[in-house]
Amino acid sequence: MGILANTVSVCHFKVQGDLPPQEELHAWVTKQLAANRFNPIDQGTEEMSVGWVHLDDPRIAEFDSPAACCREHYFMFTLRRDKRAVPSAVLKAHLEKAKEEFLAENPGFAKVPKQKREDLKEAVHAMLLSQTLPTPATYDAVWDTKSGILTFSSLSPKVIELFEDMFKKTFEGLRVSAFHPYARAESVLDDGNKVLLAQANKAGGDNYLELIKENQWLGTDFLLWLMYQTMNESSEYAVNQPGVLLAKEPFVAYLDDRVVLLGSGENGAQKITVAGPQDHFNEVRSALLNKKQITEATLHMEAGDDHYKLTLKGELFHFASFKSPAVQLEKDSTVDEAMEREAVFFERMLLLEKGTQLFDSVFATFLKLRLGNQWEEQATAIQKWLNVCTYCNSQLA
Repeated sequence: MGILANTVSVCHFKVQGDLPPQEELHAWVTKQLAANRFNPIDQGTEEMSVGWVHLDDPRIAEFDSPAACCREHYFMFTLRRDKRAVPSAVLKAHLEKAKEEFLAENPGFAKVPKQKREDLKEAVHAMLLSQTLPTPATYDAVWDTKSGILTFSSLSPKVIELFEDMFKKTFEGLRVSAFHPYARAESVLDDGNKVLLAQANKAGGDNYLELIKENQWLGTDFLLWLMYQTMNESSEYAVNQPGVLLAKEPFVAYLDDRVVLLGSGENGAQKITVAGPQDHFNEVRSALLNKKQITEATLHMEAGDDHYKLTLKGELFHFASFKSPAVQLEKDSTVDEAMEREAVFFERMLLLEKGTQLFDSVFATFLKLRLGNQWEEQATAIQKWLNVCTYCNSQLA
């Protein structure tokens, strides 16, 4: 689903590099998108075409004015990839027929020569491609120039790599870097806690792959703490990050529905999925005591009448199935289609930013405890809770 849908899976990037002057930025972005726009392949035999289209309508690839991709401080565009492929079984059947026809026309050959086989295969493949309609796929991107954060609507590693390459090619001098847990942690902490974070950093350098790999404790400890908070505390928090919501505004956050754990087993890595409403997390706790770690879980956040839900991927902090309140707009005959699309966009961005602000506030609350002097006491309380069955008060392991 696209980024304007009520439920969407997203990852976040930080846009890095030197931007043109503010007064030239909108025109420059529009020009770069136009130069790398999507070109359809419906009438040809090309196997794939990749380029930019409008977020509002992926059928439109003309970026003739900033209005096509700019709304206030947002840039919005969609990566479209059309791909056509011939199933191997279909190719094989047609190739066999072509070889039979060649031998019938050339009785002096007992079998088709190697070079002729290659030529036939190429010709048959091209013929079948011309008869095959390309399959389109679209992935939305919204770039907030105030925060420098770009939100992308896919979690597929191959699609993310394609997007990174296309962004770098399109916007010369710029690149996107993954907004991984350590980078996100730096963004939500004050200067004093950033010093403590740097001391806790287990990576030996600034390479983002190393920062992710060596600091997986950010995700596993955060999810474990959230589970403990869900079962033993009020799950009440206050907004502590800048954004749409007011500072100190109360909200609730808790885990439920689905938890995924990963650990080593006799036959290699072992993955355990616990699904359904969780009353006591006993199955999860037992797995944790057997040296499994929580790698993803479903997080609910409630602020007033608004309910947000997402599955947090702990290694990269990707938001899978990020569900926010439905966009509510009053339609009447006086509002034209363009204005309606714009209103939907801004309302959707507002809701996504509120949900992200809530998440960052919970994460910051955890980090301040995790990096402070009280974490040892908290870790002991968590371990004690893990060991006791809620139903019978006996030891789980």
